[in-house]
Amino acid sequence: MRSTAALLLLAVFALAAWTWFPAPVATVPLVHVIDGDSLTVRHDGTTLTIRLTGIDAAEYRQDCGRGDASRWPCGREARTMLEKLAGRGPLQCEVAAKDRYGRTLAACRTRPLPDGIDLGAEMVRLGGAIATSDAYMIEEAEAQAQRSGIWQGDFVRPADWRATHERPTDAPAPPDA
Repeated sequence: MRSTAALLLLAVFALAAWTWFPAPVATVPLVHVIDGDSLTVRHDGTTLTIRLTGIDAAEYRQDCGRGDASRWPCGREARTMLEKLAGRGPLQCEVAAKDRYGRTLAACRTRPLPDGIDLGAEMVRLGGAIATSDAYMIEEAEAQAQRSGIWQGDFVRPADWRATHERPTDAPAPPDA
């Protein structure tokens, strides 16, 4: 009984610490935008690949439909959107975890709160990415209502597009999966 109570108390303290003390935010110089949801930065003297949390951008080689049934390179446009949003950096990134490809998952802003632009939220709002969590559902609804970016015509969700398209054989591990 005592050990159960001790474990429960420990769990409560861990939850309280996790809730009250947010993940550290690092100011990192931007090196390169890889695609619409991945970028590289310098952190502690090394190059780090960051995958923006909560979004999935159109793949670099992906194209999408317009309302008039023409096609446009939405994946290339997604990268251009992120390049414009991120500018030359530096970025304020809140690290969340690592993904299965070894990339660092993070939410990044152009400046510290409350002034900086949340890159993930803005990518979804502009229609360069879809929301993959509840965090950006409002932005996705706005993009759909305004028929912004990928929402202007037909498109294949990025995860579905990846599942049906092989990477080039000389391509490195997928930065956009």
